[in-house]
Amino acid sequence: MRLVVAGTPYAAVPSLRALLASRHDVVAVVTRPDAAAGRGRRLTATPVREVAEAHGIRVLTPASPREEDFQAELRALEPDVCPVIAYGALIPRSALDIPRRGWVNLHFSLLPAWRGAAPVQHAILAGDEITGASTFIIEEGLDTGPVLGTMTETIRPDDTAGGLLARLSEAAAPLLVATIDALEDGSASPVAQPSEGVSLAPKVRVADARVDWSAPAFAVDRRVRACTPAPGAWTTFRGRRLKVGPVRVLEPADPLAPGELRVAKSEILVGTSTRLVRLGSVQPLGKTPMPAEDWARGLRIASGERLGDA
Repeated sequence: MRLVVAGTPYAAVPSLRALLASRHDVVAVVTRPDAAAGRGRRLTATPVREVAEAHGIRVLTPASPREEDFQAELRALEPDVCPVIAYGALIPRSALDIPRRGWVNLHFSLLPAWRGAAPVQHAILAGDEITGASTFIIEEGLDTGPVLGTMTETIRPDDTAGGLLARLSEAAAPLLVATIDALEDGSASPVAQPSEGVSLAPKVRVADARVDWSAPAFAVDRRVRACTPAPGAWTTFRGRRLKVGPVRVLEPADPLAPGELRVAKSEILVGTSTRLVRLGSVQPLGKTPMPAEDWARGLRIASGERLGDA
């Protein structure tokens, strides 16, 4: 079948590569426009655009899929199906009607759980033990369309959102290809999503990534892992923002007050409402990440000082 693939970040690349290697014909990709990135704020192509151009595939970069010129280009391409993987924009009804067999989304959750922009982050925040991916036919509702296929993946105790998403993006690429194959040969069986078990996964913003040291240690651990690498878990120290990398929850020990620091030669411990956690890496504002011990040594941090002090 003729495919126009929509996607933007690295998480979409394994699926794009799998579709390029399939029996189907990828005639174009749709991705977000180049954006400023890095300290120099240079315009940078999306990972999907880079892969497409390396394969000589036509690239469409509308500011919005609502643009009439974009929809005219899409119509001229005569796609049978438009697979979508983390594209980053809602598809309007006028565009949904263009491909002969619709738009098929690869979503990184087991629908109807975690509909929305950040399913992997919310699965970790919630302490889920199992997640996965679903392919479904896009409707105008938020991730509400009938499901065509699923795969499952275990969430490991040390998974960050970035690591889990990378693993899911590789493991789920064959599911998307199999779904497109099934649509072509007529074996696809769309299943309506149940009304029970619906949960939402809105974008995790910087304010949501602030660590609450008065929470239980398991909740601190989940929040940090869910916000790694983006938007980045953070706290404050001496009135300045400090990014926090994944922590380790320790066995019960002499308690500390929430946010209170205990400085040792080889480890930096922080109190929560339950157990202590050991800091891994930290990143002071305007600096590169560093081991917590080096950070504490450089600032001559004394035991008893607190994180989250402002």
